[in-house]
Amino acid sequence: MPQSLRHALFTGRLDRIAIAVSGLCVAHCFVTAVVLGLLASAGGIFESPIFHEVGLGLAILLGAVALGHGALVHRFMMPAAIGSLGLGVMAGALTMDHGPQESLYTLIGVGILALGHDLNHRAGR
Repeated sequence: MPQSLRHALFTGRLDRIAIAVSGLCVAHCFVTAVVLGLLASAGGIFESPIFHEVGLGLAILLGAVALGHGALVHRFMMPAAIGSLGLGVMAGALTMDHGPQESLYTLIGVGILALGHDLNHRAGR
């Protein structure tokens, strides 16, 4: 494992980055649902399925690395379990048609995932 990644894992930086990415996801969902929903011609770009699939892929990658590392180092499985639940809710939202229900489930999943990263970060202190 590269030294910079190891340092990021041990200092909790990766969890903080993952929490920030979760915040960006919430902002994306809000902007897409509210602001770009009013501008239907521009809204189609960000509602593309590939945009959401790539975002979920990045969330899974960050979650696996940061939460998995925390579970191994701190021997505390709760953050990884909670984060995995959030990822599952987010993945389930991808199977829904675009609309308010999909956005709600995505936001719930992102919140649960962010909670898992926060618990993981706190366990490292």
